[in-house]
Amino acid sequence: MKIAYFDCPTGISGNMILAALLDAGLSLSFLKKEIKKLKIRGYALKLSSISKAGFRAKHFHVEVTDRKTSRSINDIYNIIARSGLKKRIKDLSRNMIGRLYSAEQRVHGVKRAHLHEIGATDAIIDIVGTVIGLDKLGIAEVFCSPLPFGYGPIKSSHGMLPNPAPATAELLKGVPIHKKNIKGELVTPTGAAIITSIAKSFTDMPRLKLIRTGLGAGTFNFKEPNILRLFIGESQASYSEDLVLAIETNIDNMNPELYDHVIGRLMKSGALDTVIAPVQMKKKRPGVVLTVMTDIKNKSRIIDAIFSETTTLGVRTYLIKREILARETRYVSTRYGKVPVKIGKAGNMIKNISPEYEECAKLSRKKGVPLKAIYDAARTAATN
Repeated sequence: MKIAYFDCPTGISGNMILAALLDAGLSLSFLKKEIKKLKIRGYALKLSSISKAGFRAKHFHVEVTDRKTSRSINDIYNIIARSGLKKRIKDLSRNMIGRLYSAEQRVHGVKRAHLHEIGATDAIIDIVGTVIGLDKLGIAEVFCSPLPFGYGPIKSSHGMLPNPAPATAELLKGVPIHKKNIKGELVTPTGAAIITSIAKSFTDMPRLKLIRTGLGAGTFNFKEPNILRLFIGESQASYSEDLVLAIETNIDNMNPELYDHVIGRLMKSGALDTVIAPVQMKKKRPGVVLTVMTDIKNKSRIIDAIFSETTTLGVRTYLIKREILARETRYVSTRYGKVPVKIGKAGNMIKNISPEYEECAKLSRKKGVPLKAIYDAARTAATN
C-alpha cells in the first residue's frame, strides 16, 4: 500500500502541498489537463524551482488574471459537480471546501460566510489539484507531522486577524499543534482544510519503504527553510498507527461503589477505554489509578467528567502512540443464529476474532445453551 507523509517544519498551505506533489512526480501537464475540466477561466498555473535557505524546492503559483469573479458556495459545488473529474475526486474536493466554508461560518457566527478566500480561483485549484495529485500518484493513506503556528497578526480580506487565523484554529480542532518563534502565518485555512481532510493521523513518520520525495516551497523567507517535505513510499507497517490521549489520576478517598457510575459517565463522554487498577498509596492507604484513553478532541469533556464524578484534585495527561489491528465487524451465521463478530487484521491476515458479548449472551439465554458454545460457533464461522 502506497502512503504519503507530510513533514511541516514551517507550516502548510494549499500551494505548498501541490508544489510538493509536483516535485514528487505529479506531471504539471497532467494537472493542467485535469484542472481544465473545472471549466473556470482567468488563471495560469506556474511552477518554478527556487532556493529556500539553501534548499532547492518547487514553488507552485496560481496566477489569477480575473479577481472580479464572485462565487457562492453553491457556485463552487456546481463547478465541481459539472466537471469531468472522477467521482471520488469530486466528493473529496467538495468535502474539503465544505469544511472550510463551515469553519468560516462558525468563527464569524453567520449563516452565510464570506467567500473572498474560499471562492477564489487559486483556493479552488489548490484543493481540487491536491486531490487530483493524490489520486494520480496512487496514494492510499496520508499521514502528517504535528502542525506549527507562528506569531504576529495575519492580513486578510476580513482585516487583521490573530495567529493562527480563526478559521484555521477551527479546522485544527483535535490536531496536535505547537508554537514556533516565527513571525507569520504558517498554516493557512486552505492548507488546514486539505490536510485535516486527508491525514489519517498527525504523528511521527510511519514505517515505509521510501520511493519518492518532494519539496514544496512556501511564500515567506524565514531563517529556516520555508518548505514542506513530502515522503511517498510503500507501507512497511504490519499494523495501523494512531495517537491517543491518556488522562490519569490517583484516588484514595472515594467510595468504591461509585466507580461503576464513573466508568459509565466516562464512556459516554467519549472514552475509548477506562481502566481502574488498585495501588498502595502514601500513608499506606489503598487506592486506585484511574486511566482513561480518548481522542484528543474529547480532552475537555473527559477531564470535566473526572472532576465532576470523582474526588480527585488533579489529572495527568500524555500522548500515546498505538499500533492497532485494522478492524471490521461482520455478522456470521451459526446454528444458534446470526452473531456480530469483530475481526482484527494485519494486512489480509486475521489476527483476532472477538464475538460481541451482549449478543452472544442474549442468544445463550434465548436458546438455553452455554455461552461458550455460541462463542466457539461464532469464531468457527468467522474463520470459514
